[in-house]
Parts: sequence; structure tokens; C-alpha cells
Amino acid sequence: MSVAPIADQPNSRRDLGFAIAVTAILTIFFIPVPPILIDLGLAISIALSIVILLVALWIDRPTDFSAFPTILLIATTLRLALNIATTRLILADGAQGHAAAGHVIAGFSQLVMRGDFVIGIIVFIIVVTVNFVVITKGATRIAEVGARFTLDSIPGKQMAIDADLAAGLIDDQGAQLRRTELEAETAFFGAMDGASKFVRGDAIAGIVILLVNSIGGMTLGLLRHNMSAAQAADVFTRLSIGDGLVTQIPALIVALAAGLLVSKGGTRGSADRAVLDQLGRHPRALWVASGILVALSLAPGLPMLPFAALAGVCALIAHRTTQDLELAGARDTSAASRRTAVANAGEGARPGHAPLIEIQCGKQLAVHLLGPRSDMIRRIGRIRKRFAEQYGFVIPEIRVVEEFRLPDRQYRIFIQSAIVAQYDMRLGEVMVVVGDGGKPDLHGEDAAEPAFGLAALWFPEGFTTELRRQGFEAVNTESIVLTHLTETIRSNLGTLFSYRDLRGVLDSLDSEYRRLLDDISPSVITSSGLLALMKSLLGERISIRNMQSILEAVAEIAPHSRKIEPLVEGVRLRLAPQICYDFSDDGSLRVMRLGPRWDGVFSEALKRDAKGEIVEFALDPKHIEDFVREAAPRIGSAAKAGAPFALVATAEARPFVRMLTERLNPAVPVLSHLEVVRYRSVETIESLS
Repeated sequence: MSVAPIADQPNSRRDLGFAIAVTAILTIFFIPVPPILIDLGLAISIALSIVILLVALWIDRPTDFSAFPTILLIATTLRLALNIATTRLILADGAQGHAAAGHVIAGFSQLVMRGDFVIGIIVFIIVVTVNFVVITKGATRIAEVGARFTLDSIPGKQMAIDADLAAGLIDDQGAQLRRTELEAETAFFGAMDGASKFVRGDAIAGIVILLVNSIGGMTLGLLRHNMSAAQAADVFTRLSIGDGLVTQIPALIVALAAGLLVSKGGTRGSADRAVLDQLGRHPRALWVASGILVALSLAPGLPMLPFAALAGVCALIAHRTTQDLELAGARDTSAASRRTAVANAGEGARPGHAPLIEIQCGKQLAVHLLGPRSDMIRRIGRIRKRFAEQYGFVIPEIRVVEEFRLPDRQYRIFIQSAIVAQYDMRLGEVMVVVGDGGKPDLHGEDAAEPAFGLAALWFPEGFTTELRRQGFEAVNTESIVLTHLTETIRSNLGTLFSYRDLRGVLDSLDSEYRRLLDDISPSVITSSGLLALMKSLLGERISIRNMQSILEAVAEIAPHSRKIEPLVEGVRLRLAPQICYDFSDDGSLRVMRLGPRWDGVFSEALKRDAKGEIVEFALDPKHIEDFVREAAPRIGSAAKAGAPFALVATAEARPFVRMLTERLNPAVPVLSHLEVVRYRSVETIESLS
């Protein structure tokens, strides 16, 4: 006997029950329903609307309630079906009295109208106006704008995910998770744009059904039941108003839930935390409000007690909030000091031993980066893991410390005790990198992105949601520092690779390649020669993860040439497919060629000996100036476009072209024609001559 069907039975029963419930709602449209079932259905409608509202209040993100459009459709259909059923009862049995359509409608009519149908009409008009004109219309507009901006921002968010993945800030699993969240967000806001029309249509249907019930009921009372005009108006208007209220109140609750969902935007946390935490984060506003309320309590003609009581409540909350903020700041400072002390302990404290990579931060920036809410340390660990996978060796540990001598918001990146980068941050603000593209429709302060020097703008953190709606990615403080750190490390890989790293890489080889290493070292190449080779490759951002191919190339080339330069070029040629793939964009290698003019100039500058080996590179200074003047703007323009590309030169001139271009942009690789020709997909974007 199989176990699987037994395990599937609960889900099958639930699916069957759900299908029966939906079918039952549809049958109400056509089959007469007794008043007792009408009471049950109206109670279910009210309970369902209350549950929907509470879930909308307590969810962490709007996409956590992704089933809301489906639930909204079912709840709306249920209310409309009950409207039709009650209309049938009102028109058929209304002459029997106020309980003809069930006790729920009679109870609501008595509770709200207090025996006067004129009051009921006025209350119903107000409820429908609030629902239709205020809540529903506003929620519909927010849903439309949210859907449009969400769809428009998809390319920018996808690029941001790809950039974080390339920088090592997230792994493949994290990128997949963020893409899944982006797809869910897009589908949710797109569905909410359409689902909001259900709420709007429900309000209109309530008005129409009220008019039909009132006019049709009075007509039937006069013509069929011989009722007087006053009696017919009283009975059928009460029933119609009661029916309208008992369905419009759940509609109002669901419309409020829809408005809460779509207006939440990028805010995380339940509604109470999102609203109360942000209101209570500014005690000065509460102090000012308390003062204004005190003034109002003393104004002649106004009651003193309510205003004075509210003033005291605001003052008490402001005082408590101020104390909480001071305590939180003290805790953050204490945590930062403890982390700094831990970071300063250990090997960094030994005499004569300095950390290879260190980030020194000013006081305020250190509190922000090393506070309890920061995941800076964890993200640095992920960066090191990413570098190990990409380049084939583990970069040294990275220390983040507070330096009291620095300005409060400045950081400096040290590599081997030398400053290689620094930047002044603006805490409480986010950066939008615009480059040469469009800018947001908000006022921001001009800046330069620290890692690549691209044009950027600073905005207050409060504009983050609006910036994302306009399709721009707002980068926070941690991401700015880590991106700058990543690019700085990538530019100094050759410096960071040490003899210890070389031994670690060689010791991890398989036994076959260890035997090959024993054959060539030290008879063909020494350990220092291998170290120089690795540093040369990493200095141009060439990964050494394929160590087997590197050793094979060394075994073939080193016996014929003991100079490191030809050995490097030979190894590069063996690694050509890997090199082209690493510098390609989605499998296509975009290249900028020197052109025949500069190829000729560099070729003439190469001086050879009798054996044909290059012994000197004698390029005229005027040619150097001309080349830099011509190459700088084109390389800069291509780099600002965002897509990776490589400069291509002849095999002999490639190292010397690299010497000139690395001062213009060290991130742009220089490849030889022999390396490029071995790649399958090459696209020429420009020629310098």
C-alpha cells in the first residue's frame, strides 16, 4: 500500500473544499437563499475583511501578502453575491417587515439609523463617499504609480544585482534570491494595479444596488402589497440601507487594507513599527507639538483638558524617545570600541607586524560601519571568498578600525601600511551613480563615486523609495565603502600575493602536478621566478586559478627563455580562453583596437638584438603624449558606458601599451591579437586610429 496518496489527502481535501466554497459563492447569484444563510454569509464577509486588514497591518513586506489580489477578488465576489441574494429577499419578502432579509441587515439598520431612514441614507452616503472618493481612489492611484515605477526600475535593479555579484558582495545563491524577490515584487504590484479596480467597482455596485432596492422595493410595495407610500418608503429604505451598510463596511475595511499594502512601498516591518518607529525617531517634533497643544489649551473658548492631556502625552513620549536614542548611541559607540579592540588584538599587535589590508575610519563612520546593526564584517568575509574563487588565492585578512585622528566621516584604505585610497562619506544619505545618463527628478548634491570616479549624486535616505520608483539604485554607506575596497584590492592583487600564498597554492596541487613542479623547480625556474610570474599575472588582474595550465606552460617555455617577460606572455597565450572569458560581457568580448597607425609606431619603438629579442622600448616622448591625449578620452568614454572591454595590441607591444594605459585606467585590460583570436565571440567597438 502506497504512502504517498495518504500524505496528499489533506491537501486534496483542502483544494476540494476551496473549490466547493468558490462554487457555492457562484450559486448564490442564481439560487434563492434563506435568511439564516444570508446572516451566515454576511458574518463570514465581515470576519474575512477583518482578517485581511489585520494581516495587511502585521506583514513585514507587501510581497509577503502576494495572495492579496486573489483574496480580494474572492471577497468582492462574495459581497456581490450576497448583495444579489439580499436584493432578491428584499424585493420578494420586504413587505413582511424589517427582518425579511435576515437579522444581520435588520440589526445594522437599527444600530446605524436609530429608527430614522433619513439618518441611514446620510450615513450610507458618507460611508460610500469615504470609501469611493478617498480610500479607493487614493489606493488605486498609488497602485498604478507603484506598478509603473516598479516595472521601469527592473533594468536598474537587475544591473545592481549583477554588479554586487561581480564585486563579490553577494554569491550566486544570494543573487538568485534577490532576482526571485524582484520578480515577486513586479508580479505583486502589477496584480495590485488591476485588483484595485475590484475595490472601485465594488463601491459603485453598492450605490447602484441601493438605488435598485429602494426604488424597486417601494414600487412593489405600492403596486403588489397595497402599502402606503410612507410605509413602503420606511420598510424598503431601511432594508436597502441596512443591506448597503452591511456590505459597504467590509468593502471599506478591505479598501483600507489595500491602501495599507500599496502605500507601504519599500518600508520593512509591520505597520505599527513602520509608523510609530519613524514618528518617534524625531523627539524635537514631539516637543514642538506639545508646546502647540499647550497654547491651544490656553486659548479662550477651547476646552483645556483634552489639549493639556495630549500635550503631556507628547512631552512624555519625547522625553522617553530622547533617552532611548542616547542609550542606543552609547551602545553603538561601545560596540564599535569593542570591535576595534578585538581587531587591534592578535597578530596586528605584534611588533614589526602590520596588517596587509586595513580600513581606518573616523569616529562617526566607525560607529556606523561597526555598530550592532551592521553586517560589514560578514560582507567582507564574502568578498574574500569571492576573490578566492575568482583569482585562485585567498587575500589577506581585512581589518576595520577606528582612527581618532581622521575626520569623523572619512575612511582610508591601507595596503602594506601605505594609503592607497580615501574618501569622505556623508552619513544619513545614499548615493546614486548616474555617470553620463539621466538624473532623478530630485535635488541632490553632486559627487564622484570613489571606486570608479563616475558622476554621482547624494540624496537623503528618506528619498530612497522615490529614487527606486524612478528606476535608480540608491547605494548605502556600507556598499560604497565595500565597492571601493573591492576595486582597490583588485588593483593591488600583485602586491598582495606573497611567497606564503605561492606555497599555499602549490601545496594544494594534485600529486601529478607536484611531480611536474619538482621537475621544473629549481632546475628550470626558481621559486622567486614563479613568484614574479604570478605577481605579473595578478598585476594585470589575470586569475591564477588554473594553476595546472600555468605549470604546463612554464614547463614548455622556461627551458628556452629564462627572462620573465617572455614567460609571462607565453603563459598568457596558454590562458587566452580563460582571460578573454573573464574580461567578456555575457560571453562576448568587446575590444578597442590600436589601429594600423599606432601598431606601426609601437612596432618601430621596439629595438631588437642580433637574436631578434627585444632589448629596448624607445618611443618618442611626443608619440607618448599624442597617444595618451588620443586614448584617454576614448577609454574614459567607453569605461563610463559600463560594459567591460579590452584594449588590443600586437603581441610584442602589448606589455608596453599596458604601461601607458594603466595610468589612464588600471581596470582596462590590454590583450594581444594572439590572445583574442583564440576566443569565439569578439566585437570591435572602436579603433584608436
